Amino acid sequence: MITVYGRATSSNVQAVMWGIDELGLAYERLDYGHKHGRLDDPEFRAMTPHGLVPAIRDGEAVVWESCAILRYLASQYGDGGAFWPGDPVARAGVDMWAEWGKTSFARAFTGPIFWARVRTAAKDRNKAALRAALTRFTGYLDVLDKQLEGRKYVTGADFTLADIVIGHVLYRYFDIDIPRREHPNVERYYAHLCDRQTYREHVMISYETLKAKGA
Repeated sequence: MITVYGRATSSNVQAVMWGIDELGLAYERLDYGHKHGRLDDPEFRAMTPHGLVPAIRDGEAVVWESCAILRYLASQYGDGGAFWPGDPVARAGVDMWAEWGKTSFARAFTGPIFWARVRTAAKDRNKAALRAALTRFTGYLDVLDKQLEGRKYVTGADFTLADIVIGHVLYRYFDIDIPRREHPNVERYYAHLCDRQTYREHVMISYETLKAKGA
């Protein structure tokens, strides 16, 4: 039984939960963070020096940071197939897109766009900064749209860890009230993700409790 520490409304927790379910692993998730607090509990601080979710405990192993958790779980419990290949060259092809998804794609959306649009009251919003962030993120979507041309998933016909790291961002991107330019390959890809029960269960979750008053 894997114990996951983190609230269901955290996008990083959602990525981990999605990955756990895709791997068919047994889990228990405990609410930590935001309205649930507990981030300064001694037990939690002993697990992660940063006091941030998600973190997991798997037997004696403790892992924090969402992508590190996903890589650990895929290495520990995956079968070496397409999701997280055993071959280092094939794995690098997945890992490059997963890394881009975390350090570029998700980072360009979560703070500059989601926080600015949803977690900031309209009266406090920096509209020029939000417009600039949307322009930057559109550039990343251009990259993703080109990569998805002729592919069902990010690296090809098979669902991989890269799809979790990149794909979990798209629910909120398509759901919030922002201007969006057409990206037909991304839109088709998002429709494939929405067909997955695991995506609907762990990612397509209401973020109403995160909204700032007047947002």
